[in-house]
Amino acid sequence: MKAIQMTGYGDSSVLKIENIAQPVPATGQVLIKIAATTINPFDMKIRSGAMKQFIPIPIPFVPGTDFSGTVEETGENVTRLKKGDKVFATTFGGTYAEYIVMDEKKVSLIPNNVSLNEAAALAVPLNTAYSVLIEGANLQAGQKVLIHGAAGAVGIALVQMAKALGAYVIGTASAKGKDLIKSLGADEAIDYKTQDFGQLVHDVDLVIDGVGGETQQKSYAVVKKGGKLISIVMPTSNEEAEKYGISAEFINSAPKLEKLAFGKKLVEENKITPHIAKVLNLEAAAEAQDLVTAGGLNGKVILQIA
Repeated sequence: MKAIQMTGYGDSSVLKIENIAQPVPATGQVLIKIAATTINPFDMKIRSGAMKQFIPIPIPFVPGTDFSGTVEETGENVTRLKKGDKVFATTFGGTYAEYIVMDEKKVSLIPNNVSLNEAAALAVPLNTAYSVLIEGANLQAGQKVLIHGAAGAVGIALVQMAKALGAYVIGTASAKGKDLIKSLGADEAIDYKTQDFGQLVHDVDLVIDGVGGETQQKSYAVVKKGGKLISIVMPTSNEEAEKYGISAEFINSAPKLEKLAFGKKLVEENKITPHIAKVLNLEAAAEAQDLVTAGGLNGKVILQIA
């Protein structure tokens, strides 16, 4: 089968298309013909070597953390899925390829109102939004949330899931992104380039940091006492949290079927809609990663696999 492999650590030039062995499903696993995968910032952290001390990988390595596709074959003791089912999931590695094997218990049917490309665009955002809003924050109706990076792929899902849970949502984004997040239901939208959220926002129950750096540093002060700051991009500061009487946590979202199932229901109820910025072929993986690295996109970059 065709697959994109990392031939070493470095810039996008280390990504090469190769022919490798097609995987075979073991007991409890399904073989899935991948229709689409997406580019996530985490992919570039792995490729650059920034994570190699914490997450060592074998070289060569097939990147990718989410996908959609069709079940091609089932292993023994597979009872929930069958050949022909359209599915999506998140994982670590192996999705920049024509086929993948997955444990049945980690794979969900796609929402019945989206395409396979759209399902791929939803997998990581739905998984992450559940991890943050429900597992991490136990968000309740009526609470006030500030989401940084609200017009990015994960931010879009966070805005919509937070609204579905009954929260008051404030998002920071670029001028173009402001219109998008308002259309998705955000109660307030702040242009981070021309407006200072630190002067405009006070006493929120929850800050979700999808940006890091100075943005995170300034965010502790806008959380009310007893509130919480959750980052999905970098570690938080216990010292700053204690200073403001709040809690703070970095969340690295683990894949779970229940997270996709929860998000799938919201998608089918039209409470969450996917957003795709660009669709490229698998062979353009290096170009696609460079596009995401450059930033400024609202939505997902898809690698479509013929």
